[in-house]
Amino acid sequence: MGKIKRAIGLMSGTSMDGIDVAAIDTDGQSHIQIHGFQGFPYLEDFRERLKSAVHDARGLHDRLARPGCLAEIERESTQLHSEAVTTFLATKGWAPDTVDIVGYHGQTVLHQPDAGLTVQLGDGQALADKIGIPVVYDLRAADVAAGGQGAPLAPVYHQALASSPGKSPIAVLNIGGVANVTWIGSDDDLVSFDTGPGNALVDDWVRQHTGQSCDTDGRLAHSGQVDRTIVEQLLRHPYFSQHPPKSLDRDAWKIDGLDHLSLENGAATLTACTAETIAAAEKLLPSPPAAWIVCGGGRHNQTLMAMLASLLSGRVMTAEDAGWNGDAIEAEAWAYLAVRSLEGLPITCPGTTGVVRSQSGGVLCQPGTNQL
Repeated sequence: MGKIKRAIGLMSGTSMDGIDVAAIDTDGQSHIQIHGFQGFPYLEDFRERLKSAVHDARGLHDRLARPGCLAEIERESTQLHSEAVTTFLATKGWAPDTVDIVGYHGQTVLHQPDAGLTVQLGDGQALADKIGIPVVYDLRAADVAAGGQGAPLAPVYHQALASSPGKSPIAVLNIGGVANVTWIGSDDDLVSFDTGPGNALVDDWVRQHTGQSCDTDGRLAHSGQVDRTIVEQLLRHPYFSQHPPKSLDRDAWKIDGLDHLSLENGAATLTACTAETIAAAEKLLPSPPAAWIVCGGGRHNQTLMAMLASLLSGRVMTAEDAGWNGDAIEAEAWAYLAVRSLEGLPITCPGTTGVVRSQSGGVLCQPGTNQL
């Protein structure tokens, strides 16, 4: 076992709903002690401007370029992350010098690994200067540069969490804006990939028609009827039969032909698209999981969870059923990855991103003298 470090992880995912902050003590390997979690929701105005940033990023060919609103959004996002860390530290009663490292995901605005591009807004050096703690960021870039997909990155943490004895294989299913699965075999073999749309399609549908951020508890979908023609049209896309490694941009799917649907029927149909693309992913795993542990915001959608339970062969359970905090897993993972990066340990491998050989990554930023 290596030296234990205290790490904070920062995650702002493809759902664009806010910043998750989590703290763990870890050696980047088997030792994990969890120290809490706090969420910081974005104001609706900033969330809308993040969407504008995604739009402005579509034509990027240089991952360091910041055209349009990207530069301003990056500055503002970095400031919001620094405020989240400061508040979290105050809540815990921790001084900055009691934390060894911060793992900073940033906000993904473009993910096109086949073109060698993955872009996360967030200035790691500025964040380190503001909070007075070393920061590891840009954790996806090295994998993409080495020919990998750059996603998913949480599987090594899922593997560490699931190391206690139990039925295997298991699948950890994270349903954020995009859904991804980590399959963990009896010999700790890993297979991971993006399954398809997560919450993004139904969130956007509900926001467009009601102004609300999501279908709370899946109530709208529960009262609607699924349009099978639309679901089957999506399932015919070659992505869903393509073997991993593979990963997706949040806005990879633009489903047409929904204008005739009611609010409820649209929510039901898009929820079914998420559930059935996850079920299609099960066929690409080495063997059917004995259990599916569901993390991320999608686990709160009771209609989606019921659909998954009817479609998947193993037991479908929430992260909380497994003794985890399903809201904190991704932020905890980024804390864990930051420590692995410091230690030069792999954060991706052929089974998770398709990179040729196991790969470390991340950029380390030491705080300067101009702390704000």
